[in-house]
Amino acid sequence: MTLTLRTALWQSDVDLEVIVVDDGSRDTTPGFLRSLADERVRVVRHEKPQGVSEARNSGLSEARGEWVAFLDDDDLWAPDKLARQLRAADESGCPWVYAGAVKIDERQRIIGGVPPPPPEVLTARLPHWNLVPGGCSGVIALRSEVVSSGGFDPGLVPLADWDLWIRLGARARPARVHEPGVGYRFHTAQMSLDVDLILREVAVIERRYGTAVDRGAIHRYLARQSMRSGSRRKAIEHFARAAAAGQLRPVAADVRGLLWTKVTRRLPVTRRPRPDENREWRLSANSWLRALQDVGPGPSG
Repeated sequence: MTLTLRTALWQSDVDLEVIVVDDGSRDTTPGFLRSLADERVRVVRHEKPQGVSEARNSGLSEARGEWVAFLDDDDLWAPDKLARQLRAADESGCPWVYAGAVKIDERQRIIGGVPPPPPEVLTARLPHWNLVPGGCSGVIALRSEVVSSGGFDPGLVPLADWDLWIRLGARARPARVHEPGVGYRFHTAQMSLDVDLILREVAVIERRYGTAVDRGAIHRYLARQSMRSGSRRKAIEHFARAAAAGQLRPVAADVRGLLWTKVTRRLPVTRRPRPDENREWRLSANSWLRALQDVGPGPSG
């Protein structure tokens, strides 16, 4: 949390308040939060854990500003992330804005990520698949829009943000910041690896919006997550289900990419690297991530 909070407070060219929701932690978090000496920070504590959606809704109800942003406690923001999004909102007149995100490991090293899709593509796909980068940490929105849309559904966990984006997207198209403004952390303890829970919530979204969720895209996502967490058997199962859902060519590309990465790690550095059109885009995030690589993660909870 220390590192995450640092990236919230180092935002440039914006006036902000930071509302930290302590959702019933039982570690060193309360003491750490009491020790903060920054008038921009306010703490809301739940004595008993209420879940991620209720935590976000508590922060939303406490917010005083016109715009709100959500930052999960293991993600990071570029120092100009909010300023860029506010400029994009001002230029476009859109009531919500998403930014690019890179995937990072626990040492703030980039392990993946692609540029965000244009708004018209994202909006068209939202009822079928979530293309908003960076989880919940990549979006800013008018507080009034989020409240009018109903906020986060307490009955959902990993897909609560997608559910809200569908409702926001039905009201208005978003604007985009192309640059990577979010470091979206990947680790094996993430709730995004709870496959059964994800599939149950997919069914909820289908019933709620009368839509057909892209099962092929979901199983490709789960396969890649399984590979990163070291579960090859589960990855194979999800790749097979994605192929059966009509994603044969994308699955083949995923597998080739994973095999290439595995092979090239064993080859001499003199071998020609595989072309990667998104490499320079990802590396642009190093300008701010490197400043954080020697800082410990601090308490979490």
